[in-house]
Amino acid sequence: MTDYMVTGLVKKRGEVAGEIASLHDRINQLVKDLDHIDGTLRIVAPDMPVESIRPKMFRPPSDWSKRGQMSRIVLNILRQAKEPLTSREIAAQLILERGMAMDDKLLRLMTKRCGVALRIQRDKGLAVSTEGNGFHLLWVIVR
Repeated sequence: MTDYMVTGLVKKRGEVAGEIASLHDRINQLVKDLDHIDGTLRIVAPDMPVESIRPKMFRPPSDWSKRGQMSRIVLNILRQAKEPLTSREIAAQLILERGMAMDDKLLRLMTKRCGVALRIQRDKGLAVSTEGNGFHLLWVIVR
């Protein structure tokens, strides 16, 4: 074998072993935390069977975005817009572009997420909001 291959494998093994050690430490801390929670539950609710509490698994929603993806899509929609848009209009366009099934619940959720992304972009100086009709803000990209 060549020296650079051995060096690379040694380096990679060290990284994996370090990650495993880190995860073991994290698991040990979580076990301690769980023991403390169980002890507290036994004090405040002695009749509750603590072992019967089922663990909750974390499942990201299907409409979850990767880091920065929401802002990129929102800014792209604003770049292509010919006139200022509300966060609801941007959210509707975003849902269409991502090929998701449009419903009221998803539209409300995406409108909130677009609003957050737009406010962040406004704070960075990349987008500007103006008052529209009613309480709606109209958004444009800074050119």
